[in-house]
Amino acid sequence: MHDENHSIERIGWLRAAILGANDGIVSTASLIAGVAAAGAPEASILVTGTAGLVAGAMSMAAGEYVSVSSQKDAERADVELEKQHLAADPEFELEELTLIYQDRGLDRALAEQVAAQLTAHDALDTHLRDELGLTSEMAARPVQAAAASAASFAVGAALPLATVLIDQGPSLPWTVAAASLVFLAILGALGAWGGNAPMLRPVVRVTFWGAMAMAATIAIGSLLGTVAG
Repeated sequence: MHDENHSIERIGWLRAAILGANDGIVSTASLIAGVAAAGAPEASILVTGTAGLVAGAMSMAAGEYVSVSSQKDAERADVELEKQHLAADPEFELEELTLIYQDRGLDRALAEQVAAQLTAHDALDTHLRDELGLTSEMAARPVQAAAASAASFAVGAALPLATVLIDQGPSLPWTVAAASLVFLAILGALGAWGGNAPMLRPVVRVTFWGAMAMAATIAIGSLLGTVAG
């Protein structure tokens, strides 16, 4: 048996999950580090981190659902438009398919034969796939994207939040930042593994931007804490 397990089959939920977890780690760690650097008490830091977790998870779910729903609406509109075109002018649509297959390397005679056979089998599905690039693997799934984003954000945000329970002293901003960079590196490696891609570049990419975000909030928190003090 020849078993092929392609990454494209899970790209929808994988993208949403990686985005949610990354955002959860970076935004919550940045909030905690910034507030801690400003000299806030432990209770305020925990409240800030928890509020960031809940608000961020809900925001990610809503944002993914709305954006992916818009994509789904556009896909439905294209499906209806293609149905109208097939009903109004099937000869033109057949010629359109033939030209597509010619552009892909088939000679005219074979392109006509392939277009005719696929049209006879399922004209709409053929046009959606070969003309518009719409496939079942890439179809928009709003609920799946929203659930994956919210859940992964909450898990990601919980990691730096848990760090507050371990280190409650003045070193907390740096402890949270260091731990979160480790979490981000692991996330980058998991994302690369899930997508069957090399690990080094995703790990460097995700830790670099996470470090930039946390450095900025620590600097701002320190500045505001000094001014307020």
